[in-house]
Amino acid sequence: MKFRGKAWKFGDDVDTDAIIPARYLNTSDPEELARYCMEDADPQFVQKISKGDFIVGGKNFGCGSSREHAPIAIKHAGISAVIAGSFARIFYRNAFNTGLPILECEAAVAGIDTGDELEVDLDTGTIINLTKSETYQAEPIPEFMQTLLRAGGLIPYVKQKLSQETQP
Repeated sequence: MKFRGKAWKFGDDVDTDAIIPARYLNTSDPEELARYCMEDADPQFVQKISKGDFIVGGKNFGCGSSREHAPIAIKHAGISAVIAGSFARIFYRNAFNTGLPILECEAAVAGIDTGDELEVDLDTGTIINLTKSETYQAEPIPEFMQTLLRAGGLIPYVKQKLSQETQP
């Protein structure tokens, strides 16, 4: 899977309250959550991004509470993937469970600036900064996690598996 878009850079320790503020957790509607994505970090974020863009974060992206609302808000806002130096473990798992691609790559985080045009190949973990003509190598996504992403997340994956098992 390849994606191309603009980078939107944030710092270290971006917590789930910055990704989707708690005041909006009275809904589980993905499109409603997307309207408030990153609002406390950048109030104009959803107005500035385009479908396919990337969030670039520092270390410990997605720390804080274990809410699945955070990767859901990012995914439904139109972000194609999050690139960070590291992810909080619960966010890491929630991202794959909800179908949001994420890549860990400290070199990319150091080299990418907001506005840079990126091309990302999830199959190989290759991140190309088209603006700066630089290439970074993230840890490749394990095959099973890629399968989850292609299915749209854990629940769609399980539904597909169950429907395959019940067919004659």
